[in-house]
Amino acid sequence: MALVIGVDSSTQSTKVEIRDLETGAVVARGSAPHPPTTPPVSEQDPEAWWTALTTALQDALAPLGQSGMVGAAADDVVAVSVAGQQHGLVLVDADGRTIRPAKLWNDTTSAACAVDLVEQLGAAAWADGCGSVPLASFTVSKLAWMARHEPQSLAPVAKIMLPHDYLTWRLSDRHVTDRGDASGTGWFDPGTGTYSRQLLGSAVAEPDHWLERLPLVLGPQEAAGEISERAAQALGLGPGVVIGPGTGDNMAAALGLGLRPGDVAMSLGTSGTIYAVAAKGTHDPSGAVAGFADAAGGFLPLVCTMNATGVTDTVAAWLGTDAAGLGALAMEVPADTLGPVLVPYFDGERTPNRPDAAGSLFGLRRTTTRAELARSAHDGVLSGLLDGLDALTEVGVEATGQLRLIGGGARSAAYRQRCADLHGAPIIVPEAEELVAAGAAVQAAATVTGQAPAELAASWGLDSGLVVEPVATNGAEVRSAYSQRAVGAD
Repeated sequence: MALVIGVDSSTQSTKVEIRDLETGAVVARGSAPHPPTTPPVSEQDPEAWWTALTTALQDALAPLGQSGMVGAAADDVVAVSVAGQQHGLVLVDADGRTIRPAKLWNDTTSAACAVDLVEQLGAAAWADGCGSVPLASFTVSKLAWMARHEPQSLAPVAKIMLPHDYLTWRLSDRHVTDRGDASGTGWFDPGTGTYSRQLLGSAVAEPDHWLERLPLVLGPQEAAGEISERAAQALGLGPGVVIGPGTGDNMAAALGLGLRPGDVAMSLGTSGTIYAVAAKGTHDPSGAVAGFADAAGGFLPLVCTMNATGVTDTVAAWLGTDAAGLGALAMEVPADTLGPVLVPYFDGERTPNRPDAAGSLFGLRRTTTRAELARSAHDGVLSGLLDGLDALTEVGVEATGQLRLIGGGARSAAYRQRCADLHGAPIIVPEAEELVAAGAAVQAAATVTGQAPAELAASWGLDSGLVVEPVATNGAEVRSAYSQRAVGAD
């Protein structure tokens, strides 16, 4: 039985899925945590990602070993692909050592640098050049921060990588990336598939020097190479395993969903994202829509918010319960009740671009209940993301397909129901639990078979799920109340 491995290296942990190449059935799963981070400074040692990958894969193979299958399972692995958290900046010296901890997407210390970059060239030039206007989260902003605050750390740099690039490099010894993840750097044009000397030069002097240190951009199903002997020994895998190009986490989730043009996905995790597969790129000078590429040769216009399930976790703690308890409280509120409005900018916000903002709660009365507060937390997270869906359609993205709710928050009955209620239409909650890892496995399979990722995902049954119908009739009113409050929130 030929097997493929999909890796999800997120902010919080590494998760792996081992799937049957032919049927897509999950053979085993494993996971290992990453060191916690606390924005506004959010950094991790990339070595911790490699350690977590090793541990997670051993975790996945251990149950098979108890059945006497571990050797056969390891020998049957034919391909691995890595999906990683987007935007992180990894700096590696000529000896292959990381120079400092990687700055992650949710490190907002580079907010001022992002403002300066936009002022240098103008928002329209950025949108035209790379499809996006830099925010604090973008890699180009973090590189500019390094040039301004830690120039000594840039002197020995031989390679610049994204998180998934780093793990692909550890697996294959090749310094490569893919157009999906590269489109989130701020120096790659997804329309032409090339790096921009001008955009890179806005962050650092001598851009030609830095262009030489960027990874080779692979095609959607182009292999990085075969697993190195050193990596095979560390992971307990055999020789000849093909390493896929890898991609960013949102791009991988789109593969795992089998998204086609018109389909929309909303992801509730550490951050919140809403995106659609598109046949052509977007160029939004407002900065609300990031004009990313996808991992299948098309585009993935996306809106990202910093505050998602962490909001409900925090409000749950305030109310003396946990996330599940908060969801149960929220479901106690009659469907068409109007309650308080929470604008959940607890860690600042990325969209809208308000890195120094704080959360706000409006409309409190003596009669306000714990249940209404619980529901306002869910509604605030969802309303911000549905505003993002409006932003997608405003720049010409077709979003006529059904909305798929994914991520850890999709396991919550409250998030599911309120998403359908506020969207005002049925939504689908996919059956697959780990869509980023599943998408990475789809990419690994596509790399060795040549089959289109969307066709593979459909043949594996990844496009099926639970349909949730709306029950409230005042979703538009709730969203309008949120939008009015969010405009002035700071």
